[in-house]
Amino acid sequence: MDKRIRIKAGTVQVLAVLNNTRTAQAIWDKLPIKGRANIWGDEIYFGIPVSGIQEKGQELVEVGDLGYWPPGQAFCIFFGPTPMSEGDKPRPASPVTVFGHVTGDATVFKQVDSGAAVTIEKGS
Repeated sequence: MDKRIRIKAGTVQVLAVLNNTRTAQAIWDKLPIKGRANIWGDEIYFGIPVSGIQEKGQELVEVGDLGYWPPGQAFCIFFGPTPMSEGDKPRPASPVTVFGHVTGDATVFKQVDSGAAVTIEKGS
């Protein structure tokens, strides 16, 4: 069964699908999760009540990837270059576990302001 989630950030709402990692399962088990958006280039991140180890840490990710950043216990949404990028691909501050992907145009997150309310919930 696909684990689909709904991400609401400010006025933006998208669907995403989680993969089969332990990290994805840990996040799924904690839903719903609420936070406040921090913006770092074209990335939104916020702390979540999940602590985990690095699973297949990636230094480069794709637009639309969802990542878990262990040092900040953070849920990350990548929608373009970050200050660490050397091109158009998002590059996290340090390796993240990619645990899912947005099922549509992730660049809509450019409309989200720092401090905006973010809600992650199980979707359909």
